[in-house]
Amino acid sequence: MEARVIRTAKNTGDRLAEKQTLELKEDFNNRIPVIAINPEVTYQEHMGFGGAFTEAAAYTLSEMSEEKRAEVIKKYYHPTEGLGYTLGRVHIHSCDFALGNYTYIEEGDAELSTFDMSHEDKWVVPMVNDAIKAAGQELTILASPWSPPAFMKTNKEMNYGGYLLPEFRQAWANYYVKFIEGMKERGIDIWGVSVQNEPAAIQTWDSCIYSSEDERDFVRDYLGPTFEQSGMGDKAILIWDHNRDEIVERASTVLLDEEAAKYVWGTGNHWYVSEEFENLSVIHDLFPDKHILFTEGCQEGGPKPGEWFTGERYGRNIIGDFNNWSRGWLDWNLVLNEEGGPNHVGNLCDAPILADRKNDELIINSSYYYIGHFSKFIVPGAKRIQHSMNLPENVYATAFKNPDGSIAVVVQNERDHLQEFSLVYGKKGAEVVIPEHSITTFIL
Repeated sequence: MEARVIRTAKNTGDRLAEKQTLELKEDFNNRIPVIAINPEVTYQEHMGFGGAFTEAAAYTLSEMSEEKRAEVIKKYYHPTEGLGYTLGRVHIHSCDFALGNYTYIEEGDAELSTFDMSHEDKWVVPMVNDAIKAAGQELTILASPWSPPAFMKTNKEMNYGGYLLPEFRQAWANYYVKFIEGMKERGIDIWGVSVQNEPAAIQTWDSCIYSSEDERDFVRDYLGPTFEQSGMGDKAILIWDHNRDEIVERASTVLLDEEAAKYVWGTGNHWYVSEEFENLSVIHDLFPDKHILFTEGCQEGGPKPGEWFTGERYGRNIIGDFNNWSRGWLDWNLVLNEEGGPNHVGNLCDAPILADRKNDELIINSSYYYIGHFSKFIVPGAKRIQHSMNLPENVYATAFKNPDGSIAVVVQNERDHLQEFSLVYGKKGAEVVIPEHSITTFIL
């Protein structure tokens, strides 16, 4: 049995580089640590990878040449020449990674009679449609709001938190419907929505606070029924859409209510604050009929060109979530400028691809390659399979079986020195040595 070997390593020039084929034999070395693969035991089905079509990302690409703009979209969404992305996320009117606060209605219009989404036609919609073309298929797109319009909130502004006023819950539910309809008119099918981005955070940018009871009641009494009445009962509704630390309590409050739970597809999570991956397994064990999806993560604190720890953070979190029942991965901004923006409150961040506008050049970060070790080789419809390992700390692994029968094993070494182990499948194995600070994908 042979295995392809694809590697990215900090201290070599290898970036998604094909290495010498590995041969698994019956007389393998069993006196060193092992990673044993058992495809007979399967777990969740994989949905895919993707990123967010923020206004910041789309606007940044408009500042680049047409050639570079097309290159970025191809690098992510082309099925073979790119990362093979099939997911996407959009914001329902403005978020922090927009050029400013905006909505689709005139202030005070609870009837939504002035609803107009033409703001998105300049940058976001063309980017999404070009990604669909590059992928050669429809994308699975999640839509998330950062804040209702100011007049619908207790603090009368879109920024700095505040709560949705009870008298506007129905109008706000109607707003999601109009957004989905508006995107459909533009050739973009919205797969699902999250109730609220980061509902426990009061931010200096677009934000809105929901308690777990608020979220439960809004889904049960307004958003879920409104979707059904509008012929959108097939649209996924995701709750929480925030960090792992509070995810068990937040999901449980909603999902223990049968009337609310019937409308909920699953729970979204972000990576900020903690890496308590085990909390995802707790949710799965409590509610095995519901799903888990990673909906946002980025490196905070401005751009990090050339850094390696950012890629390792991506790889470690992808493996941690996947090994705890997550079905897919949505990165945050697909691209940002060389300053880590634009962001209308200066909350600058990193992205896997940065666009140097002055020189019309792309900066490809380590995170891009680390994501690719999963997204290019674990395809939608794959199932996670059992793996067992006795490797030291800071070595991580996950394994999936693709619909075509191929098996992808991804191993990340964050240690400062080489790591040897035997990769074992059935009664055959092969001795492997992986470099320090590297990630390797094996295809069996």
